Amino acid sequence: MSENECFNCKNKSTEAALIRCEVAGEEKWVCVRCLPMLIHG
Repeated sequence: MSENECFNCKNKSTEAALIRCEVAGEEKWVCVRCLPMLIHG
């Protein structure tokens, strides 16, 4: 199994908590550090 990584900053789950999301019908992962930036722009 390959390790998941944040699609924005490439952090792995060993570096930050990851949350699964769907973007344009594609499953992606975002870390909790990038999530606020994606929400608030």
